[in-house]
Amino acid sequence: MSLLKAELTAPSGQVIQIRRGDLTQEEVDAIVNAANSHLAHGGGVAAAIVRRGGWVIQEESARWVREHGSVPTGQAALTTAGKLPCRFVIHAVGPVWQGGDQGEDELLRRAVWNSLLKADELKIESIAMPAISSGIFGFPKDRCAAIFIQTALDFCAQYPHSSLRQIRLTNFDQPTVDIFETELRRRAAT
Repeated sequence: MSLLKAELTAPSGQVIQIRRGDLTQEEVDAIVNAANSHLAHGGGVAAAIVRRGGWVIQEESARWVREHGSVPTGQAALTTAGKLPCRFVIHAVGPVWQGGDQGEDELLRRAVWNSLLKADELKIESIAMPAISSGIFGFPKDRCAAIFIQTALDFCAQYPHSSLRQIRLTNFDQPTVDIFETELRRRAAT
């Protein structure tokens, strides 16, 4: 179980939380995988999801790519969750940081938005997401946190009656959690 670090309730009643813990152990309806466009889950969060959830997640991912082609940056694909305590894995492809002038902010915003939209389409109530692109893709964590939280707030404002009521931003490493917590508390204070 993850540790709640900060929480903000949107005017719609939807809740955005910052949590520290293992994404693969989150008891939510869906988790988001920080994926590459080929859905080859060989490292980082993706590898942990397959290790814990089982090879079926990689098999379904490979099938998805065979049927639909690679996932464009900013888009998301869907698989079941194998042995994970959730029902679905939403595989979101975030941008590789290239200095900030290649549209990275908008591509990250789209990856977050499309993950939340996919959750709404699935009619689920809760989702847990890692800091997409802020690991090996090199996206600056402070920018990542600002984009994630603003996108979650925008989603809540645009879809106040969505089935999606809880958005968890769950990360394992303390520095990332601290940055996300600071950003959420800053937004809550305004």
